[in-house]
This record gives sequence, structure tokens and C-alpha cells, in this order.
Amino acid sequence: MSTLRGQHVLVTGASRGIGRAVALALASAGATVHALARNVAALDALVAESEGRIVTAPCDVCDAHALQATVTRVVEQTSGRVDVLVNNAGVFPIASVAATSPDQLASTLEANVISPFRVLHALLGPMQAAGRGHVVTIGSVADRRIFAGNSAYSASKFGARALHEVLREEMVGTGIRTTLISPSATDTPIWDPIDPDNTPGFPKRASMLRAEDVAEAVLWAVTRPAHVNIDELRLSRA
Repeated sequence: MSTLRGQHVLVTGASRGIGRAVALALASAGATVHALARNVAALDALVAESEGRIVTAPCDVCDAHALQATVTRVVEQTSGRVDVLVNNAGVFPIASVAATSPDQLASTLEANVISPFRVLHALLGPMQAAGRGHVVTIGSVADRRIFAGNSAYSASKFGARALHEVLREEMVGTGIRTTLISPSATDTPIWDPIDPDNTPGFPKRASMLRAEDVAEAVLWAVTRPAHVNIDELRLSRA
């Protein structure tokens, strides 16, 4: 019997890339996965591929009111029991400090830090009331290593790491586990606008991790015994 059978999971950014792979992996392990993303057609395709183990939660994470309403609806659907949150949704702008406008920085922080915080904030109360839960943050090699041209992205990922580390300190002994999973470059559609195979200075797609590699790491982390917390996993291509 699956270790996730009977559990409810919320995955943000679930319509493509890492989020999609995570949603499918956790659903295959027996969880009911609530897949949050703005691409309704992609979410419907995901549900079909999962043979109904995935429930759609269409929403733009950067729309604060819609996000609050969507997460509230998921909490109601699960009778207040979201067992695992995977905060994955985000954006990946590439630009130098000089080429990044204040508005671009703000929009990146909104997508990569503030929106995940909103989801976390909405679910933390029910998790604390239940005395259990698991918060997984999908980070990046850029949350600990600086690259030129990553001005807004690095700022946001360092911020996401800081939020994870504060939460980890606060949740010790509460029954709520927290995990940061930081993969190196991963071959997903987020790279399409950059075309790394034909753009100098970027890793080639063949040398990147696969989304399924990250999904397997998430699955492993959330299926450890309840007394074990996986603080952080760093993934790289061998």
C-alpha cells in the first residue's frame, strides 16, 4: 500500500515542468493531488494522464484574491487537511541588474516569494491545528550560488530559501516538516524563451536534470517516517 494513500497534496505551478512531474509522481503514490496553475487546458490533460487522481485548482498565483479563494476552496474540499504543500510555481527572468527595472524585480518577488508565502500562510493554520503537515519549497542552485544576469531571480530564490529556513526553525517539534529541494538546471519549458542550446553561457539541455528527477526527490522527502525531517536536498547532474 502506498505511503501517501489517503493524503491530500497541493502543488502550485502544476501544469508544466517540475510541478507537473511532482503532481504525477505524488498522485501515482496514492495521494489526492490538488494541482494549482493558470493553464486550464494543461491541467485537464494532467487529470486525464493521472486517471483522475489529480483535482484541478485553476488559478494565477500572482492574483492575490483568486489565490486566496482557490486555497480556501482546497482547504474546504479537504476538510482542513492538506497534508503536503509543494510550493513550486515561479518565474525565471534573465537580466542584469542594470537591465532589470524595479517593476520587473517586484513582479519576480511577487511570483517567487510573496505568492508562495500567501499559500503557506493560508495552510499553516490548519496544519498547526492538525499537528502535522509537510511544506516543500522548490528552490534552485541560484538560492545559494550567484550567476551574472540573475539579478531578480537570485534575489527571489535567496528570499525563498530564507523563508524556508525561518519556517524550519519555527516548526521544530510541531509535527510539521519542511524541506527545501534545490536542483541545478532542469530541462523544462521554462528554458524555452532562452534557448540555452543556442545561447552562449548557459548549460545545454542534454546536460540538465529532468523534471522527473526532482519529482522523485520530492516523493522521497515526503515519504520518510514522520519523525524524520529532510531539511534540504541539493540535486545536480552527475
